[in-house]
Amino acid sequence: MADRSAGKSARAVLKIEDLQVFYGESHALQGISLTLESGVLSVVGRNGMGKSTLCNTIVGLKRARSGSIRFDGREITALEPHEIHRLGIGYVPQGRRLWPSLTVDEHLRLAAGNRRDASWTVERVYQTFPRLAERRHNGGSQLSGGEQQMLAISRALLSDPKLLVMDEPTEGLAPIIVEQVEKMLVELAAEGEMAVLVIEQNIGVATAVSSQVAIMVNGRINRLMDAAALAADRDLQQRLLGVGRHAEEAPFTPAEAAQAKEQLAAVYRVDRGAVGSVEAAGGDSVYRPVTELPNRWNLPVTELRQAAVSNKLPQEDPKKVFAMPFAERIGRTVLVAGTFDTKGKELRFIAERLRSLGVPVRTVDLSTSGKPASTDVPAMQVAGMHIRGSSAVFTDDRGGSVSAMAEAFARWIEREPRIGGIISAGGSGGTTLATAGMRVLPVGIPKLMVSTVAAGDVAKYVGGADIMMFHSVADVQGLNSITERVLANAAHAMAGMVAQLPNAEAWEAKRKVARPAVGITMFGVTTPAVQEVTKRLEADYDCLVFHATGIGGRAMENLGDSRLLSAFLDLTTTEVADMIVGGVFPATADRFGAAIRSGLPYVGSTGALDMVNFGPRESVPEKFRGRKFVIHNPNITLMRTTRDENRAFGEWIGARLNAMNGPVRFLLPEGGVSMLDAPGQPFHDPEADNALFEAIEKTVRQTPLRHVERVRANINDTPFVDAVIGAFHAIGPKLQRRA
Repeated sequence: MADRSAGKSARAVLKIEDLQVFYGESHALQGISLTLESGVLSVVGRNGMGKSTLCNTIVGLKRARSGSIRFDGREITALEPHEIHRLGIGYVPQGRRLWPSLTVDEHLRLAAGNRRDASWTVERVYQTFPRLAERRHNGGSQLSGGEQQMLAISRALLSDPKLLVMDEPTEGLAPIIVEQVEKMLVELAAEGEMAVLVIEQNIGVATAVSSQVAIMVNGRINRLMDAAALAADRDLQQRLLGVGRHAEEAPFTPAEAAQAKEQLAAVYRVDRGAVGSVEAAGGDSVYRPVTELPNRWNLPVTELRQAAVSNKLPQEDPKKVFAMPFAERIGRTVLVAGTFDTKGKELRFIAERLRSLGVPVRTVDLSTSGKPASTDVPAMQVAGMHIRGSSAVFTDDRGGSVSAMAEAFARWIEREPRIGGIISAGGSGGTTLATAGMRVLPVGIPKLMVSTVAAGDVAKYVGGADIMMFHSVADVQGLNSITERVLANAAHAMAGMVAQLPNAEAWEAKRKVARPAVGITMFGVTTPAVQEVTKRLEADYDCLVFHATGIGGRAMENLGDSRLLSAFLDLTTTEVADMIVGGVFPATADRFGAAIRSGLPYVGSTGALDMVNFGPRESVPEKFRGRKFVIHNPNITLMRTTRDENRAFGEWIGARLNAMNGPVRFLLPEGGVSMLDAPGQPFHDPEADNALFEAIEKTVRQTPLRHVERVRANINDTPFVDAVIGAFHAIGPKLQRRA
């Protein structure tokens, strides 16, 4: 039995706490807690117990609904798979997943990259696995199962992992190959370069390579026990796992067989061959019923049926699983997008001006008429990205078609790499279409919209994005002395922005040395708190302050969705009050959405929820005549919120906090939520504040990751700032010190 207890580090390599993972409404992992300090830890369990889901969640391929995964002290639940990989977690997936067309050497060279200081090199792999050296010119599909597993393990080792996660490494291998893999795991652990988490069904391997074994049952860690004790207790193996080391399946009793026959649905396999062909063995039909249970682990029939149902549950959105890093977004090619069926002449004029300046161009047709146009990306290709397919776009309802094409364009552009910028020209319909895609692109990639509506209220087109609205002056209808000059200026502006855009390498190099960016919301009445918080954090963090005027909150969340923030310090949530009561600075129903989607650390508070904002005093709706007001300036009137309104705010905010999967700390300042709510000030109303606080406390489901805490201070007082800083350091991004 291998002893892996020696040499434990002071900080665990992997620490999982209360991990909750769902597939739709199916609860796959139910409060998993596990610690791997060093060496090897084996996790065993029957099929369907959640072992592979645990692996996928650790490496970022599956999102946890709540709980914590810390790797070497850093929270990784909100990170993308490529970010987790770069931190030092290697993954050997179940089934190997090799590229059949690449040779062994091509696999290894691709995985190794250009790193010069790596401890694991291709040469070291060949020394460790001489068989791979012999087969270096063979393709992945030409290898035996054991050779494929060697290659899958080697591919992971070439990333120099601090933690190696292996999902069923001995599955389907011959006994002699199993022994080789077992020996290799023991040697890797003995070298001390990495820790290894092994997911195994083979009890012999699991107990041989580690000193402790975690047993999974129904999505939970049933127990953590000594490997030697498990290896010696055949009855315990049978009771918890359904098998011994290599035990045969227990036979069904007659009663169990009768029950299985009643509950088993008819399953057919369809062999698609030539019309009229028959089975060689049976000679009757190509439809053959399956009458034997694939019951390797003696699972009840109801569990088999549930597994079949679970396979049909909605899968996680691929855009979250395969989100593109910002550096891969940046390129030099400008997208000229628009309705080429009606604005083709104008859009091609822009494209030609860009090409004449040496800027690469791709034309993208967003027409909904169905008329063909000569573009690099036809309208049918874009429309096909709609969740219901192109038929949702090309309809007789023009308004519905424009909305559907806008949605399809947003989905299309999400998957496009190497974009230098995007430019368009059109009226209100064309502006709606093009800006839908522009808003999806991260902040920093140039976006320019030449529009007839650019001189009016453009909030619904720009949103929280950095879109430049360029007034067309004349209608975008034909080329004349005015439109040619305006369109040419727009093209030249785009070319200038693209020329100064950093390339992917420069962006990545800058990102590595940059301070983590933190989004902070502020209002005039919370300015002292935000200034003090910024002062204390700015040495280590890039503090981005957003004015909470509706668009400010959206701008912050847009950066969060773009993965350009590392945390939220959302101290001023006043936009919720304007949204619910009807003020002029309202949030949208998606407020807090970026924190929900990204899982980034979130520290929030109730800043300025004591007020609703209106314009000049005479613009306040008549229904609010008897309320308490403060004239902030001639153009802004503040109205004190009531107890019932505050209760509604608290319930709405609490529901949004419950939807967050990342670490959350929400602080309630008992001494007032703004400088106008302090004792002796015009909006001081402890009863209304307490209704707000109680509603949040009653609504929020508190967990180890989600805390609500009262602070006996006004939001602008030093004790409250101390609490904010403490909460941020408890859950915020950990600084990576560099020499």
